[in-house]
Amino acid sequence: MKVENNKVVSVTYRLNENDENGPFREETKEDNPLVFLFGHGNLIPGFENNLKDLAVNDTFAFTLKPEEAYGEYNEENISDIPSQVFQQDGKMNTELVQVGRILSLQDGEGRVFNGMVKNITDEAVTMDFNHPMAGKTLHFSGKVVEIRDASEEELSHGHVHGPQGHQH
Repeated sequence: MKVENNKVVSVTYRLNENDENGPFREETKEDNPLVFLFGHGNLIPGFENNLKDLAVNDTFAFTLKPEEAYGEYNEENISDIPSQVFQQDGKMNTELVQVGRILSLQDGEGRVFNGMVKNITDEAVTMDFNHPMAGKTLHFSGKVVEIRDASEEELSHGHVHGPQGHQH
């Protein structure tokens, strides 16, 4: 069986920035692999494109430029949010709002955006809504550990479910 659309794929991988010797970012192992429904847009396209047609036990190593991964870093994704948004009982929630912390904010249409707190003043909190890997070249190396057919439920929902199905 090969990696192709509508297959549930399990992979282990190591992610380094720039190249295989660059700064380490994250890793999955065989006891807790990345499991995903291939071809349903759940992962960055460059990652999926490099796994297509691989088989179980095949290894991979590839490098993605920013435009193939999380895009270029965009200064327009930095915003000053009025400090009142982060206040409780008229005071800044300093346990929640800290420089370097990732916060989830919701816009007027109910969409959720994750952003990193860059600066805090009395008037505003500066948030960076770029993906943490935006603007970075990413090097992945790993192995395909399992491929199976997706269930009808997984296909209709567009993502992988556990052994007993999935509750929404």
